[in-house]
Amino acid sequence: MILFISDLHLSFDKPKITRHFVHFLRTKARQASAVYILGDLFDAWVGDDDFTAPNAQIRRELKQLTDSGVAVYLQRGNRDFLIGERFARGTGVILLDDYAVIELEGEQTLLTHGDLLCSDDVAYQAFRAKSRSFQWQQNVLSKPLWLRLCAARWYRIRSFFHKQKKSDYIMDVNQTTVEMLMQQHECTRLIHGHTHRPAKHEFMLNGKKVARFVLPDWRNDGGAVLSFEDKNE
Repeated sequence: MILFISDLHLSFDKPKITRHFVHFLRTKARQASAVYILGDLFDAWVGDDDFTAPNAQIRRELKQLTDSGVAVYLQRGNRDFLIGERFARGTGVILLDDYAVIELEGEQTLLTHGDLLCSDDVAYQAFRAKSRSFQWQQNVLSKPLWLRLCAARWYRIRSFFHKQKKSDYIMDVNQTTVEMLMQQHECTRLIHGHTHRPAKHEFMLNGKKVARFVLPDWRNDGGAVLSFEDKNE
């Protein structure tokens, strides 16, 4: 069994979601051969030196899962893109690039967080490009932890009000971008999160029926998981 989740947005002020996730790691995840977390595991990540709650507990639980033999893969999202190698070493998770292709039930499947699919949001895409640069990240990570934590809280508030001003189509994926990326990576299935609009979208691409799976966020669908059979089991 291969499991896919995303957009848990774990944080100190969302203990219920943390409890759901810990229960998942100790039960259903233990029955899987692989777990894929497609971004925004945390509501904010200000650096691998942050062990404030619930980060320390989540690290321990992930390490116990990977030590049990379950492979855990993690894509970074728009909220936790500063997750780095120290976190990976401490938990045993395998970090994935923004796009990853796997074979799933005989189909080439493209995995991504989903923010890159929202290409109509030009302002966000410009910020994303800047914030993924080595210089920008080193500048942020050089600041004291307390300052980074304060900045993250301010950014979440600012982001909330900015979203209220954006139209629905800007906040959703661009279908042309979806099709272009699926063609580029030669995939017939796409799995992503980010938009918080869970659904299965089927459409034709190059004369073939293809599918796009949108993962739910755990705030509105606590504990929701997308599951596929592992033919190697």
